[in-house]
Amino acid sequence: MKLKTELHHLQAERWPREGQHILAQFDDQSVLVYQAYQPSTGHYAIANGQLGGPDFSFNRMSWIKPNFLWMMYRCGWASKPGQEVVLDLRIRRAFFDALLQQAVQSSFSASGFDTEPQWKAAVEGSEVRLQWDPDHAPDGVPVTRRAIQLGLRGAALRALATSELLEVIDVTPFVQEQQRHAQDGWRQLLTPLENVYPWPPLPPQP
Repeated sequence: MKLKTELHHLQAERWPREGQHILAQFDDQSVLVYQAYQPSTGHYAIANGQLGGPDFSFNRMSWIKPNFLWMMYRCGWASKPGQEVVLDLRIRRAFFDALLQQAVQSSFSASGFDTEPQWKAAVEGSEVRLQWDPDHAPDGVPVTRRAIQLGLRGAALRALATSELLEVIDVTPFVQEQQRHAQDGWRQLLTPLENVYPWPPLPPQP
């Protein structure tokens, strides 16, 4: 799957200004999510088409982000130590939807549970954590809109790394190429084409 891009300022005109929204590039079968790794882990994934290798841990929670600019804020446009290789992971859309259904909010106040013990029990029993964070403009300034990230562990993380992972796309050169445009007014900045992901999904038509 070729990464689709568009000028950032054109996309920003279409995106919601505020609220909680999943911005992502997706089709009927798949969704693109981002992670940034140290070179050894990133290069292993590129070479093998799956996550793993001696420096990748399946014993800790790993966070995926469908929003490109949130990932750029987090990794400093591939400049932060340990995040120099940025990967686009194309995963099955049904798997992504299942992660959203299983996810438990990272904070009790946003979780919807009546009591904190109920929320803590749900957190301990779930392999998927959900967190809404301020989205960011290309220069790293936070905006009003909130962006999603999902933390995976256990079987969910292994599925992401192997059976549910359709393609590993190295976007590091693209990130490095576009970084200079993130600081110069954004008029020439290209970012992956993203639209609001339909969640919760619409009910089937009769």
